[in-house]
Amino acid sequence: MGWNAFAIVGLAVVLAALLLAAGIEDARTREIANAKNAAIALLAPLWWWALGLGWTDVGVQLLVAAIVFGVFVGAFAAGWMGGGDVKMIAAISLWLPLGSLVDMLMVMAVLGGAITVLMMIDQRRRRAFGTIEVPYGVAIAAAALLVLPAILPIDGPGPAAAQVAQTRS
Repeated sequence: MGWNAFAIVGLAVVLAALLLAAGIEDARTREIANAKNAAIALLAPLWWWALGLGWTDVGVQLLVAAIVFGVFVGAFAAGWMGGGDVKMIAAISLWLPLGSLVDMLMVMAVLGGAITVLMMIDQRRRRAFGTIEVPYGVAIAAAALLVLPAILPIDGPGPAAAQVAQTRS
């Protein structure tokens, strides 16, 4: 196992810890600290380096992240999600190849919908009124954690590693 394999595993563990911490924080406070989102985003270049991504691949990651950020800023402007959620999704998109990002977003939508329905049922059961603040960071973190193993190019590359390998050839 080379240095980059250790770096990849180490960075994946750090990412997983940050995602878990952000999800727990959002569940408790309905906020995600900027420091956690910044750490996720700022560690992405080390991830790219460990994977050996070329400048073109890095450019694609940045472009996709910018598009994702722009789309979800629209959701924030509409009042559908919080700013921390938007920043977290954009930061995670710096780590994921496009196919894995789409998978993550689909899982996130399903989990977010399930959390919303459960919160609505709970509100009705308690006969409470008012706006429900959904901790969408929980769904974002869980979805990212679910796709994370697929992007690890260790012991037989996952689908994401195959995507990276295709772009290098």
